[in-house]
Amino acid sequence: MIDFTDKIYKGADGRESLFDCVIPKEVKAIVIFIHGYKGFKDWGCWNLVQDFFVKEKFGFIKFNLSHNGGTVKEKIDFPDLEAFGRNTYSKELIDLGIIADETERLIKQELELDLPIYLLGHSRGGGDVVLYAAQDNRIAKAVSLAGISDIGSRFPEGEELELWKEEGVRFVENARTKQMMPHYFDMYEDFKVNEDALNIELAARSLEIPFLQIHGDMDTSVSIREGIELADWTDTQLKIIKGADHTFGSEHPWFSNELPDDLQRAVEAAKDFFLSE
Repeated sequence: MIDFTDKIYKGADGRESLFDCVIPKEVKAIVIFIHGYKGFKDWGCWNLVQDFFVKEKFGFIKFNLSHNGGTVKEKIDFPDLEAFGRNTYSKELIDLGIIADETERLIKQELELDLPIYLLGHSRGGGDVVLYAAQDNRIAKAVSLAGISDIGSRFPEGEELELWKEEGVRFVENARTKQMMPHYFDMYEDFKVNEDALNIELAARSLEIPFLQIHGDMDTSVSIREGIELADWTDTQLKIIKGADHTFGSEHPWFSNELPDDLQRAVEAAKDFFLSE
């Protein structure tokens, strides 16, 4: 068994961040979890999601993206807004690759096992899951929880885009923490340079592994339309959680020891998918 919390890894640009790993005895497979926009590995119910999968004999690895705004000493919320502002989608895929490499090392060198690796991502992390799974043949299955289907549509257009370019930074308020969170124009430039590699539709259509999109029909942050698109592009069935919002009933902080009903249904669906032939 392997069990550790807050181990340091070096992500994109050599920036240090944290990851957790629990691999139980009689493990069936390893799940790597990717948090979403304005998220972190200890947000809300993610620790309970880890507990759920470990009880089901899955190894579970979750991590803070290197430029999510957290630091090694302060992992909750966003003490380093400069790092947050310098994040790009490309950096997130680099981080995921580094974690996948470490996962493979743990499996083969420390456990001396041959286990399948699955991806599970929420929201923007769900988009990362599709992009990454399409390029790494070590990934055996992938699940997107309320994942996005398009990156380009999330950038401003017209005068707003020109103002962003002119000023070099734009700010988005975090409704929970009330922080004004910066996005430097680097993010848009990185997207334009890597537009094909960051095209979720192209990646989804090229996927050669089993994929599942799970979406709430009351999601006001990422429309269920995006879930329908991903299911269509991957020629798979969309699992709809009736009445569920973007976080499937969870929030931060989360004080209960139980998952909210909608998130429980979502992770049960993911588990059944991972166990299916």
